[in-house]
Formats: sequence, structure tokens, C-alpha cells
Amino acid sequence: MPGRAEDGAAVAVVIPAYEAADTIPGVVSGVLRALPGAAVYVVDDGSRDKTGDKAGEVGRGKGVTVLAHPRNLGKGAALRTGIARALADGARVVVTLDADGQHAPAELPRLLAPLASDEADLVLGARVRTAAMPWRRRCTNWLSAALASRIGGQPIADAQTGFRAFSRAVAHAVRPAGSRYDFETAFLLQALARGFRVRSVPVATIYDGGGSHFRSWADSWRLARVFARYGRRVLLGAP
Repeated sequence: MPGRAEDGAAVAVVIPAYEAADTIPGVVSGVLRALPGAAVYVVDDGSRDKTGDKAGEVGRGKGVTVLAHPRNLGKGAALRTGIARALADGARVVVTLDADGQHAPAELPRLLAPLASDEADLVLGARVRTAAMPWRRRCTNWLSAALASRIGGQPIADAQTGFRAFSRAVAHAVRPAGSRYDFETAFLLQALARGFRVRSVPVATIYDGGGSHFRSWADSWRLARVFARYGRRVLLGAP
């Protein structure tokens, strides 16, 4: 059923957004078409453009809530704000996707299917490492997936994807530190370490050539520190 992962399980969609005025209307509209019964939370992370205003316009009267940070705090902080609000409002399943149009909302029902059938606690929308993905991203994507698979003892196809769906139990149990891009990696590794069932669903690989807010050196260093916390598992494998 649209907007539900299983009987009685309300779905909340959290969209962290920063300087996304050009793309956020299309993303929100796509989510509403794919999951018309879902609650949608757009977290405007201190944008200087009209990201929040445009999200509110397209979602007015359609179950869309815009949450705003007074200044830019980072993608992780925006996700934390949106997930906390979704849980407070009673969500049983939380979905996250980016505001830049690189996740296709039409694929949301497929992402939710393993949760609905109780095959997974956390589902990753795994992008195929094709030429559509910049070569540096392909390399880091492959490496992070290999490390995550080693840490968790489960096959992880895409450890860097922000296109995810997870149960309320996961959202309550997994609350990592980190306020920027390290949050998503820490969330996945913590879920794996706690033994949650993680599954991957193939999704489209979309790169439109737009600018990224990922800061190569600073954010790469943060990600490396997250993986370093699981150094024993990397060396010895999951227990």
C-alpha cells in the first residue's frame, strides 16, 4: 500500500536539503507521487536560497513539513533533526533521500519492499558503479563497501548511499555522533555492528554534473576516522 511498509506502519520520508532550491520541488513532488500516504520532512539546513520556501509551496496541504536550521550544521545534523521529528510523530519506518535529484523517488516502493516482507531492518539503495558515477566516487564507493562488508559480516553493495529505509527499532538504537557526511557511514556501521539485517536494492545511478557539498579533504578524513573505529573488525572480520 502506498505510504505504508506493512499494515499499520506509517512511513516518514526525511530529505536533508542545503542550497537545493532548483531541485527540491521535483524531489518532493516525486515522493508524493510514489508514496502519497507518507509524511514528508524537508530539513532546510541553513540554506541561503529559497530551498525551504519552495519545498513548502509544492508540499502545502499534502503532508509535507519543512524544518529549518538557522545556520548550516551539516547533512548529518539535518538527518538527525528529521529522524527525531519522524519518530516523535509516530513513524514506524523512516526513509531518507537526498534533495539534489540523484535518487529517483519512483524507486521508493522497491526500497520499502524488504521491510514490508520482514527480510531486513535497514535497506540500502545501491547504485551500480557505472561510468555515470565519477571515477573517484567509484573507487571510494568500492573501498567503503568492501570495508563495510568486512565489518558487518554481510554483503554491502553501496556503503555511501543516502537512499535508505529503516525500521523504527533501527532509528531508536542507532544514533551515531557526527554532523556531516560521516553520520551516514557511522549509522550504517553501527547498525551492522549491532547485528541488524541489512539488504541492498539496486537503484539508478544518477549524476547530473551538479556541484557537491562534499568537502574532499575534511569529509574524507571524517569518514576515515569512522572506519578506523572498527579497525579490529577490518583485520579479523565480524565476530
